[in-house]
Amino acid sequence: MLIIAPLGLQGKTDPTMNITPRPREISLEKGSFNIKGAGFNHAGSFEGRTVDAIAELADDISAATGKTCSVAGAAGVDRNTDAAILKGVFFLTDSSMEPENYKIVITKKGMKITAPDHNGFYYAIQTLRQMLPVGNYKAVASTGSWSLPCGTFSDGPRFPYRGMHMDPCRHFWSVEETKRYIDVMAMYKLNRLHWHLTDDQGWRVEIKRYPGLTEVGAFRKGTMIGRNFQSSDGRRYGGYYTQDQIREIVDYAWTRGITIIPEVDLPGHMVAALATYPWLGCTGGPYDVWTIWGVSKDVLCAGKESTFVFLEEVMDEICELFPSKYIHIGGDECPKDRWEKCPDCQALIKEMGFTTDGKGTKEQKLQNYVTFRMQDYLAEKGRKIIGWDEILEGEPSPGATVMSWRGAGGGIDAANRGFDVIMTPNDYMYFDYYQAKDGEGEPLGIGGFVPLDKVYGFDPCEGISPDMQKHILGVQANLWTEYIATPSHLEYMLLPRMLALAEVQWCSEGNRDYGRFTADLKAHQERILDLLGYNYRK
Repeated sequence: MLIIAPLGLQGKTDPTMNITPRPREISLEKGSFNIKGAGFNHAGSFEGRTVDAIAELADDISAATGKTCSVAGAAGVDRNTDAAILKGVFFLTDSSMEPENYKIVITKKGMKITAPDHNGFYYAIQTLRQMLPVGNYKAVASTGSWSLPCGTFSDGPRFPYRGMHMDPCRHFWSVEETKRYIDVMAMYKLNRLHWHLTDDQGWRVEIKRYPGLTEVGAFRKGTMIGRNFQSSDGRRYGGYYTQDQIREIVDYAWTRGITIIPEVDLPGHMVAALATYPWLGCTGGPYDVWTIWGVSKDVLCAGKESTFVFLEEVMDEICELFPSKYIHIGGDECPKDRWEKCPDCQALIKEMGFTTDGKGTKEQKLQNYVTFRMQDYLAEKGRKIIGWDEILEGEPSPGATVMSWRGAGGGIDAANRGFDVIMTPNDYMYFDYYQAKDGEGEPLGIGGFVPLDKVYGFDPCEGISPDMQKHILGVQANLWTEYIATPSHLEYMLLPRMLALAEVQWCSEGNRDYGRFTADLKAHQERILDLLGYNYRK
């Protein structure tokens, strides 16, 4: 048997081995298995979505090769059956494996794929697709060998949370555009879509209890032109997702192993809601949905009980729409100017006994109060909160998960204090930043510089004591869309950096090598991304 360690494949351009993210272990033997016309079999406890994924692969190979691959259940076969005696392709449940892991054993006669859950099987299928001619992605005739090398592929992720963020508030993305975004995430084994659904520039989710949020809050009177904050194009802009569309997208992602985590950003970034219901603010307005980018001083009034009634009723519907155990409540960029002068907010501060001390200002403690109340309310529904790292200001409530965006420092501090953390530092993981130094040759953007190699080099656990690294749930990249108005621009900013992100999320430190990755990446760009029509930075 020839054992090939991942780093030993550096520079290899054979498309059967350009797998991204790189599997944990690949052991190759002599010989190959031709998958054309093979029977696909599944045995064990399988979800319907898993059977559908198996059938889709079989159908795509059939269409691309002209030879039918049948799909059927398999009696008398289980995970202990020796792969050497199996003829055809067998998917077998192995509940003893770690979540999302998979193992592929290929012999000259057939193939055995074992996994404990849907995601494990789905990721095994993605690995197989990358090893086959590209026609399998679009079910079109394709040249190339349909033979897979004999050997064993043992694989599983480093982190359980492997996220990508999408912002439809600054610029709105249709259902089909959102699905296309999900598709490329699924191809590279990401499993969380952080969906930023509310902001100053637009409210994007239908809430039946408050119809004005989408009748008024989903549309702005114009959009600033370029970097001119005193300008507006004067064109009404906006859109929103109906609850039926939300359910459609949630289900679409779920079949592809992706959980959607919704974000309702509070108590700041709420001007779209204030424009609809001015009583939610400290001054009573009037307010307009923002037409510019940046941070507004107008935020939710934390001193009124009616504000919490509103938030709780919104969250009731959010929880009905999204089965995710996590709900993101924002918490970032909440100026305290209005609270400092608001009689209602100051009365609540006095009632609660908040004072300015070494643990924070009294207004920061008021924001903690908002966070605590939402955390407690969502906990009653069996949900947990995620908040941006500003929730660390004051005294954060135990059980909150911190999303560290202002560099890695907030995440390091949170993890060392025992809070669960998702690392998304802007200096490594903000995909709205330029991919060329000084933005040379790039479309207009917000600024910053995050090239491909910098994304790839991020170490999520650096600076965290070994016994606290267990609190790093994973890594996410954010793609804010202030200056991104078209699908082609969105994809250009996403790709190919998302493939580097996938390896940071999936691979152990010892299984990452930038030279090997760039060789693999070239194959993915020229074969898969081109075939599927994705726009990417070349």
